[in-house]
Amino acid sequence: MNAPAKPRPMPWIMEIAPYVPGRSKTDDGRKAIKLSSNENPLGTSPAARAAFAAAADNLERYPDASGTELREALAQLHGLDPARIIYGNGSDEVLHLAAGAFAGPGDEIIYVNYGFSVYPIATRRVGATPVVAPDSDYATDVDAILACVSEKTRIVFIANPNNPTGTYAAREEIARLHAGLRPDILLVLDHAYAEYIEGKIDDGGMELARTAPNVLVTRTFSKLYGLAAERIGWGYASAEIIEAMHRIRLPFSITIAGTAAAIAALGDTAFVEHTRTHNAKWRRWFADEIAKLGNAGLRAVPSQANFILVLFEGALTAEAAYKGLMDAGYIVRWLPGQGLPHGLRITIGTEDETRAVAGILQRLVADARDSAAG
Repeated sequence: MNAPAKPRPMPWIMEIAPYVPGRSKTDDGRKAIKLSSNENPLGTSPAARAAFAAAADNLERYPDASGTELREALAQLHGLDPARIIYGNGSDEVLHLAAGAFAGPGDEIIYVNYGFSVYPIATRRVGATPVVAPDSDYATDVDAILACVSEKTRIVFIANPNNPTGTYAAREEIARLHAGLRPDILLVLDHAYAEYIEGKIDDGGMELARTAPNVLVTRTFSKLYGLAAERIGWGYASAEIIEAMHRIRLPFSITIAGTAAAIAALGDTAFVEHTRTHNAKWRRWFADEIAKLGNAGLRAVPSQANFILVLFEGALTAEAAYKGLMDAGYIVRWLPGQGLPHGLRITIGTEDETRAVAGILQRLVADARDSAAG
């Protein structure tokens, strides 16, 4: 007897490895200090929190489907055309919209080795084929990306700074990449961590989005602005790109309260600068502490984000360090599923948290040395 018929998912859907979020509890169920998801350790802007609470009077109303107030606030801050801004449920949705609007079965989407894990999901979700470009010492390699371009290429995803490595591609490299792509290829520059870049440098991505017809820049309120719970992201591109993405955008993907909080967060410059200053100081400090453990095989990949990727190439393995930190009550991100079984991505926390993690790693290194010495 034949088996009864049943719905079957498309084959490319079954090839997707589901996204695995950062953990907040230890293996034995204890709530831990969470340094696994690159959240803002200083919390949320007081102004944003107040605006969120005040919006509770509108729970019965649908949000503005056009996101008018948010788009206008973003346009004013960044000097953009509000009509060319799109919003979404986190920048993740905006990335998915780009893939859904500009790629499909038979097409190829390029992203870098050790790139953001949403890129392969967005690629396979629309039936396109992922193409992984080799890295250059954990950083974006423009020549390697250009070498991967084929007649089937439709999109190139680049996170800058990159997640999970924290590496940064300079303006000249991004310009060279864009110049080397065909005009029918969409270059997506994911700026989720752009606010953490130290100094007055930028990769020129927003200027390209203003002037080039094939560049989309995405950003998020989840990191520096401390609004991860509300899932608000946005993007900027030519009118034609944005119009196509709007056709498949969910009409009510961000809430009234989240929108109010986001607009208030944009205006709280004191909180923004405090967050940037804190991150820059303790990122440098933590990198210096890891450098002191270099003779034990630990290495901090240079980062312009709010985390550092620490590589373990000595007696202390990344897995052992991950478990040791967990035993001490700290959860970081171990990355074997992204080809980094020798790496831990560690969010820059508060001063106390950052000092504690450095101290625990020093102790674990000493214990590993003693164990190896017999």
